[in-house]
Amino acid sequence: MNSIDVTTAPAEAPLATHAPAYAGEPAATERSRLRMHPERSAPDEVAAILRDGLVAHVAIADEGGPVVIPMTYHFDPEQPRRLYIHGAHHSRLMRHVASGAPVCVSVTLVDGLVYSRSALYHSVNYRSAVCFGTARVVDDREEQRRVSDGLVLRYFPGRIAGVDYAAVPDAHLKATAFLAIEISEASAKVRRGGPRGPLDDDPTAPGTAGVLFFDPPR
Repeated sequence: MNSIDVTTAPAEAPLATHAPAYAGEPAATERSRLRMHPERSAPDEVAAILRDGLVAHVAIADEGGPVVIPMTYHFDPEQPRRLYIHGAHHSRLMRHVASGAPVCVSVTLVDGLVYSRSALYHSVNYRSAVCFGTARVVDDREEQRRVSDGLVLRYFPGRIAGVDYAAVPDAHLKATAFLAIEISEASAKVRRGGPRGPLDDDPTAPGTAGVLFFDPPR
């Protein structure tokens, strides 16, 4: 983590220079179209954000009301329309999502904190993806095993089942609910660059301005 003064901060890069789109990425629709700051739309970055993210916030609305739960997840960019979650069979969220009810999943990466000479223009540099879809229950043991092994490998690159840790036994797979969320539509939104207050480019103005950059999670 490091800080850089706005006078030396790089300008916001054009979206086209970032990670390429993956074939078959879900597209935005009227529901997922950005209305606030549409210039921050980055549809080609959905899969890259899901690939690099660590926590997915999974949202449902059932008879008990709306709820959002942070969860680990598995995502393979080669299958950009699918995201896996797992949990307890008796979980309220897992049971609801397993019913085929609509679900919303969001993943956000925070890249930096932006400070300005004006209170209003303090901000955050981020990359965020919002996905809509429905799920199917994963009951095939081999698919469950691939997801379990892939999940460990995604969070702990280089760790191999049967080498670095004991391969997951069937009993553990049976005790776990696995769901594959099929993404029907998605959007991504990003902010990059420095502060944009009216005095932030003036080194003679009172106060300070710049960006506190965060090291990427991977």
